[in-house]
Amino acid sequence: MATLNLFFLCVLIWGSTWIAIKFQLGTVAPEVSLFYRFLLASAILFAFCWFKKLPLRFTPRQHALLALQGTLMFSISYIFVYHAEMHVVSGLVAVGYSASPLLNMLVVRVFYGTPMSLRVTLGALLGIAGIVIIFWPEFATLRGDGNVALGSAFTAIAVIISAVASGLVTRNSHHGLPVWQTMTWGMFYGTMALLLISLVTGRVFELPLTFPYISSLLYLSIFGSIVAFAAYYTLLHRIGAGRAGYIGVMVPVIALFISAMFEGFRWQLATWAGIALSFAGNVIVLRQSAQQRP
Repeated sequence: MATLNLFFLCVLIWGSTWIAIKFQLGTVAPEVSLFYRFLLASAILFAFCWFKKLPLRFTPRQHALLALQGTLMFSISYIFVYHAEMHVVSGLVAVGYSASPLLNMLVVRVFYGTPMSLRVTLGALLGIAGIVIIFWPEFATLRGDGNVALGSAFTAIAVIISAVASGLVTRNSHHGLPVWQTMTWGMFYGTMALLLISLVTGRVFELPLTFPYISSLLYLSIFGSIVAFAAYYTLLHRIGAGRAGYIGVMVPVIALFISAMFEGFRWQLATWAGIALSFAGNVIVLRQSAQQRP
């Protein structure tokens, strides 16, 4: 596929996965729905590696790092995402995730000593300010149940954990671990962590055989967890992490439009102003990153 097609494929899939998650919530516990999602996705990935004859052997130390990466990225962070969507509309959770590129650079700075310029710091502050402005009307109408506050807290925790997991991905990549095999094992370990968490917390394993649940499960497993990542990693190879990071700027806009159509999210002046600030902050950071390709 052409580079531009791959770019928009990622934007459209990841922009729509947020609303698809809504169909996974309700009768099934979030941890169980996630277990089903990543069990299917990891099984497909193992089959793909076997078909492509990709080696899946790693040292015990490498497996330990992959287990940590997978538990953070495909288990704990997603648990907070699913719980966040039980309290706020999906578009707002997607907006919160637009801070990921900014936090990823901060994590790399803390873990690996990569310097951050004044320009990158300014971009990070603008991006975070934009996210606060978008959420602000929701806080202004906050009721006593605290749904918005709780959903916002879950979103923030999910983004931070995801950023730490991305730091581990960067570490593994710099040490020459292949992308497909590390993603396969990471997703498998995340699935096992979800199984353990579900058993310990006494979750009930039920599978509603309804069209909304099964179709959203298949969409999230195949497209949201495999196809989009395949397109994204291809973009990383072709154009570098800096320019590929612009996907994160576009996804929240798509998610908010979809949320307005299906969840009744109302666009306000603060929404447009926040998107503009967040967009500007991400562009400043990612343009700087694009000039520092490995």
